[in-house]
Amino acid sequence: MVLENKKILVTGADGFIGSHLVEHLAGKGHDVRAFVLYNSLGSRGWLDSASLDKNVEVVAGDIRDAQSVRTAVHGCQVVLHLAALISIPYSYRAPESFLDTNVRGTMNVLQAARDFQVDRVVHTSTSEVYGTARFVPITEEHPLQGQSPYSASKIAADQMATAFFTSFDVPVAIMRPFNTYGPRQSARAVIPTVICQIASGTRSLRLGALHPTRDFNYVGDTVRAFVATAESDNAVGEVINIGGNFEISIGDTVRLITEVMDARVSVETDPERLRPKASEVERLWADNSKAKRLLGWEPAFAGRDGLRRGLEKTVAWFKDERNLRLYRPDEYSV
Repeated sequence: MVLENKKILVTGADGFIGSHLVEHLAGKGHDVRAFVLYNSLGSRGWLDSASLDKNVEVVAGDIRDAQSVRTAVHGCQVVLHLAALISIPYSYRAPESFLDTNVRGTMNVLQAARDFQVDRVVHTSTSEVYGTARFVPITEEHPLQGQSPYSASKIAADQMATAFFTSFDVPVAIMRPFNTYGPRQSARAVIPTVICQIASGTRSLRLGALHPTRDFNYVGDTVRAFVATAESDNAVGEVINIGGNFEISIGDTVRLITEVMDARVSVETDPERLRPKASEVERLWADNSKAKRLLGWEPAFAGRDGLRRGLEKTVAWFKDERNLRLYRPDEYSV
């Protein structure tokens, strides 16, 4: 499917990945409607920091409100659905809100897409639905394990997307990114929290577990995957991993960041940052062969060298005083 001359809705456009996606689509000349969470301040989240042009229409609402979603979807031919609550630590405190936002919100999108007969829906999943890897690299056939309320809510949302495809022929593709990082990411994630602490002058870092492994995606690669998934007719009805096929521990990632930032640091464990023992996802490593086969997508920031290049771009953004002041490096962001 060609995206040219299509009206594209991006839900969660005010978030980290969503703002980069809107920026990319608008830069390519696409007609974009950006759905952001309504607030009384009129803030558009990270869109206020993005480079936008006249091709972007910003609409405020709430993904949990069906009428809000219907208004946003109406007139669009493509829906890229990113709106979600994603903080794992917060899901321990407020699990019901994850059910409302991630499951009901997704159902609202799917129902509106069905009613208005949109051409394509790309639903955003997460590698967290796999839980701790039973085998690596992780293929799309890996069992789903809800090891946190967040991951459980995303499993339910994924299954709802599959149900609307199989029951009502809604043309939905499920894109499953592994750990995305880059400029504008929340400091609740490990890479931004390390960079922010070092950039603010801290040399004794407070972190959680260092032994788990992750498969990191630079945000530019994730954005390209959204476009490739929307364009590929082969993606409809499929679940597709988006990852680097590269595994690295949190501890080694911290060491790589300190090399990039030329900083000598010590690390102490902050108990508040540790997940409950059975909830920790110990190992993530993506098999991305399906993405290569169906989408023609592969990461530009692959392997250790690619991670280092992505970290250099991310560090440069966070070290800009205008950006760093938007964060609170001395506080733990849940």
